[in-house]
Parts: sequence; structure tokens; C-alpha cells
Amino acid sequence: MPELPEVETTRQGISPHIQGRKVTDVIIRQHQLRWPIDAQLPGYIQHKKLLHIDRRGKYLLLAFKHGHLLIHLGMSGSLRIVNPKQQPAQKHDHVDIIFSGQYGLRFHDPRRFGSIVWTNEDPLTHKLLVKLGPEPLSDEFSADYLFAASRKRKKEVKTLIMDSHMVVGVGNIYANESLFSAGIRPTKVAAKLTHKQCELWVKEIKRILQRSITQGGTTLRDFVGGDGKPGYFSQQLNVYGRAGKPCVNCNKPLKEIRQAQRTTVYCIQCQK
Repeated sequence: MPELPEVETTRQGISPHIQGRKVTDVIIRQHQLRWPIDAQLPGYIQHKKLLHIDRRGKYLLLAFKHGHLLIHLGMSGSLRIVNPKQQPAQKHDHVDIIFSGQYGLRFHDPRRFGSIVWTNEDPLTHKLLVKLGPEPLSDEFSADYLFAASRKRKKEVKTLIMDSHMVVGVGNIYANESLFSAGIRPTKVAAKLTHKQCELWVKEIKRILQRSITQGGTTLRDFVGGDGKPGYFSQQLNVYGRAGKPCVNCNKPLKEIRQAQRTTVYCIQCQK
């Protein structure tokens, strides 16, 4: 699943090509995504200028003067810039938004868990976004915030940090990696976190996410960058995908468990 760094990398990759350009055509080959694409979408954005592209959590917000297009990549989605005349649509290329200058924004999603939703209201008040927690790279997400939010919480810390109501965009890969870097066992009860642990964990979440964004996002089989190139962060993963392999710190085999139907890998020696 594309996580926050992949989505931010995509935003940065596609923006220079289409920001400030007018939509000349909208081609919808498959309406049935996570939610059906509004059949009126072409009429909403055709001949309209794309002002800018923002991100909220894992949603991309394409801003037009009269509304926003909210795009979520789901489990396997990707966006890339194509020349529609030179690059015919392939299987699972469900939507092309064509801009002036023959720049095409192509939405590819084999599993069809992604979404493309139009709103003419403030996007931050939309039902998909209004209850989201703070951005992990913002000042709002701090040790004080995490410590206060975790009091009296019986959830395990990894499950808690992956709750988008707590903080957005810390998906499975980055939850595993940040917990390892902070030396916190993923099964620890949230209420037992000390303020010092919160300080270190928040610091590591921010560091790892920012590094991944800088390096282009974690390379996953289904992720393609906005410029058509994959990210280059996966080779630096310390625990995710390394179950049974030696810990990079102590050489003990890494342990794999399941938490909330997601894979967790950690070191029983280094994470307390």
C-alpha cells in the first residue's frame, strides 16, 4: 500500500507538469473504484485550471477554483504523467485527466481500492478528511500530544500510531521502522509510554518519514513515482520484511507477529 511518503513523492512528482494547466479532457474507463466515480466528473473539471495540488494524510487534493478532486491511491494505485498520444492505456489504467500541452495524469489501480471523489465544499470538512488526526511532520504532532493522547489507552502502541484519528500517514512500514529506531516494543500498552519514549518516538517518526520523502518513497511492487521512477528507500529498512534475519544492532533473529491483521517485525532484545 502506498504510504504517506509515496503519496507525497507522487504529489511532488506530478505537480510541476500539470499545476496551472487547464483540463482538456477526462477519460473514465472504469467507474467502479472503492466508490463509483461521479459520471458528471468530466463536466466539473473540463476546461478548468488546476490551481495547485495539496496533500492531507494519504489523500491528494487537486484544487480548482470551484472545488477539489480528492484522490486516494488505495492498496495498489499509482498516478503518473504520460503523453496520452504516445502511451496508450493499459490494463488497470482506469482514468486519464488530460491537460493542455498533452500532459496526461493517469490513474492506475489493479485492485480498485483507490478513490476519485469530487467536492465543491471545503475539502478539509469533507467526511473523508474531517476526522483525520494531525500530520506527522507538523508541529501539532509532538511528544506532548502523543503522551497526552496515549493516557488510559489500552491499545498496543503500534496499533495506536496506525490509527488515522491519532495521526495520519504512519502506515505499517513506518510504524515498524520507527518503533525499532526508538527502541519501543510494538506490543507495549500505549498508556505505559513514558514522556521520554514519546519524545524519541515522535523524533524517529519525523526523521524516517522525511528521509523517505527525500529519497522518493519506499519501493513497493505497486508503487510508481509521479515521474515514472520508483522510490529508493526499501534497501534501508531495518525490520520490515526481515523476519528471521539478524537484527542490525544485536544480531538476534527478528521476530514476526500479527497485530490488527498486519505484519509486525521487531527485535526482542533491542525493543523494550
